[in-house]
Amino acid sequence: MDTKELQLLAEQRRKRLVEVVYRAKAGHIGGDLSCLNVMTALYFHVMQGLDPANPKASDRDRFVLSKGHCVEALYVTLEAKGFLKSEILDTLGQFGSILSGHPTIEVPGIEVNSGALGHGLSIGVGMALAAKMDSHRYRTYVLMGDGEQGEGSIYEAAMAAHKYQLDNLVAIIDRNHLQISGNTEDVMPLDDIRERWTAFGWDVVTMNGDSMDDIVRTFDAIDHTNGKPHLLISETTKGFGVSFMEGVAKWHHGVLNEEQCKAAVAEIEARIDALT
Repeated sequence: MDTKELQLLAEQRRKRLVEVVYRAKAGHIGGDLSCLNVMTALYFHVMQGLDPANPKASDRDRFVLSKGHCVEALYVTLEAKGFLKSEILDTLGQFGSILSGHPTIEVPGIEVNSGALGHGLSIGVGMALAAKMDSHRYRTYVLMGDGEQGEGSIYEAAMAAHKYQLDNLVAIIDRNHLQISGNTEDVMPLDDIRERWTAFGWDVVTMNGDSMDDIVRTFDAIDHTNGKPHLLISETTKGFGVSFMEGVAKWHHGVLNEEQCKAAVAEIEARIDALT
């Protein structure tokens, strides 16, 4: 897909996301929206070997959603990729559904249970190291939240990834600057993230996670032969794509009412129309 096609797909997924979260009356829509562009690019431009008919293909690229509370964005992406049937996605929030508020391996296309913050990168390091040991070509991608960076286990994993020269590992921080209790710099200051991870021996790049062009350009420029694990600091906007949610902390896990859902869908549909 070219970037315009990816952008259109992201907008279509954004509309689906809003409708699904509204119907479920639960979800972490602010962070879902801030990472949806990156997730769309990963599944439809970057990651290789993904096949709904063979979800455990040995050389498939792996994806770990460490910020597992944003699973709704993953669900709508897996639906578009063919792993998750629409009628199953429509059961989100219902009794007996296989869809939980965090990723579980009951759902086709999900690699690991995740969502206990701070664990995803350690799992990703293990996957990337296994690929090196077994001479597999697959790459591992881990999406973390910025509030999650307060977890100490992340930095243990960062050191291990450097030690084992895991250039087949790409970690992404969804840097939307807001977490459940407010601005990240008020809760637990993170900056300068770039200097911090560079000191751990990682290849660090900052990208505009609200721009599909920049996302694609950044992923395409990764040097997977340089002997370093890769970190992409994805500068994003919480609630991106829905104007009344953008940069507002309450939408970390806010629930839309009917009027808000209609307004959000109308805004997104206008962009879809402009892209088609």
